[in-house]
Amino acid sequence: MPLQNPTICVLGCGTMGIAIIRGTLDSNTTTATDITEDHLRPAGFIACVSHKESATKLAKTLGDQVKVLHGAEGNVQGVAEADVILLCTKPQVAKAVLSAPGIRDGLAGKLLVSICAGVTIEQLKSWTTPTTTIIRAMPNTPCKIREGMTVLSCGPNTDIQSMNFTSNIFSTLGRCRILDEKHLDAVTALAGSGPAFACVMLEALADGGVMMGLPRDVATELAAQVLQGAARMVLTTGAHPAAIKDSVTTPGGCTIAGLLTMEDGKIRSTLARTIQEATTVASTLGRDKK
Repeated sequence: MPLQNPTICVLGCGTMGIAIIRGTLDSNTTTATDITEDHLRPAGFIACVSHKESATKLAKTLGDQVKVLHGAEGNVQGVAEADVILLCTKPQVAKAVLSAPGIRDGLAGKLLVSICAGVTIEQLKSWTTPTTTIIRAMPNTPCKIREGMTVLSCGPNTDIQSMNFTSNIFSTLGRCRILDEKHLDAVTALAGSGPAFACVMLEALADGGVMMGLPRDVATELAAQVLQGAARMVLTTGAHPAAIKDSVTTPGGCTIAGLLTMEDGKIRSTLARTIQEATTVASTLGRDKK
């Protein structure tokens, strides 16, 4: 079905669901138009949560621009009224949510976008209808401040309009690109879990500053800005990280001394193995528990 200013229903509207709604609403009110095609701008949002107490809190958080529903009946109503459904539940409950009475039929002819780590397109197809268009998305927590990284993977026969709409939505939250589904477990590990790994490195750098006499708040600010600045140099210049590293490293200087200490600690292999292990675990998240 062609999308024309669609209504979006967020099933399991937690931290990421709130970030998606806020990012899209903000893009509608700013002069810089993040969503480039007017007919793809969402007409409204429906946020669904499990409990009444959560719905009350969410309504206060999102305001009157978003319709908030709760419980199984709320899910059915939200899906029925929407054109696009964002599945933002925990991976372990995705099957139960989509298999609930009234949900499957409500998804017929609509776009389902799932951010459930480890839940495959094939699984989503088996829980929905043949006419449901399915796209997987893997965003990360910096989406909350519109500095996120999202990777999309599209199901077979996904139309260009659905692909563009989904890309536009997540582009309001930072960067977005499309990859084959086979890469999504690695994406989950690197981009999804990556902010946690980066914060461990940030904290360690700040600890070193504190050990050498810097106040904690100053050390944390310096470490955070250093990581942000280095990352932006890679993204904006296209330079290889090694080239930026070498440009800072002078013969006999303090940088090479610090780099050799990092190599003594096997930091490269430790970080690479971190992504490898996280990818392995990500691949199991969508499996049925026996």
